Amino acid sequence: MPSPTHSAPSTATRHANAWLLGIATLLALALGLHGPIPQWASYHAFADARAWLGIPNAENVLSNLPFAWVGAWAWRAQARCANACPLVWRSFALALVCTAVGSALYHWAPANGALVFDRLPIAWAGALLTCALLAERVDARWSSTPSLSVAVLAATAAVALWWLGERHGAGDLRPYLFVQFLPMLLVPVALLLKLPAQGRHALRDGDWWAVLGLYATAKLMELADHTVLDALGFTSGHTLKHLLAAGAALWLLRAAARAQLR
Repeated sequence: MPSPTHSAPSTATRHANAWLLGIATLLALALGLHGPIPQWASYHAFADARAWLGIPNAENVLSNLPFAWVGAWAWRAQARCANACPLVWRSFALALVCTAVGSALYHWAPANGALVFDRLPIAWAGALLTCALLAERVDARWSSTPSLSVAVLAATAAVALWWLGERHGAGDLRPYLFVQFLPMLLVPVALLLKLPAQGRHALRDGDWWAVLGLYATAKLMELADHTVLDALGFTSGHTLKHLLAAGAALWLLRAAARAQLR
């Protein structure tokens, strides 16, 4: 609820909230009706298990380095900006660095225990991205410290619920999938509804579309892991997934840094 110091939401804002809440509710209902989604046994069987210089699964491990570079670059770029840079983008940059570490650890020795460290920062990044979109297109308070804290805690809980269930033989990926895929649904809906940007530092529509396209392509590469390796020989779909996802993050954070100069 808005605090007494804020004016009541406009009709357009209420309609935007209704649409986006409806999409989130439909996703939750679809996952609920689907029933529990356990971790499939073949998940850890990646196509490319080649070692290099003593590094097991080398390409899948080393292809996480771009996440660390993008996150570190964005953190420094945001710290140097003259305007008050939104906390959400600095937090997203930090989540990318954590993703690089967690994913590299997981791919070094793929197993459910290590997968927790991979999924936690991915869930954080998804929750923060949702907050960034809502802050730019609905209400700036979505990027406030309380909102971001609740989002990160919810993302952490989603991964924890899966892991605790997994340890008792009843793992369920639905909360994690909700956090991961929610921004990929909200972004196109917000753009197609032509929700106006809240302030001059918001990202342009084209930047959001580019990020969506890169990330969608990354997910397709992940699904085609073995097919890509069979076709190309030198790299796998999962490695390309890492590189494309890092490219999407770079595009997003460069756009955010440029927006601060407007």
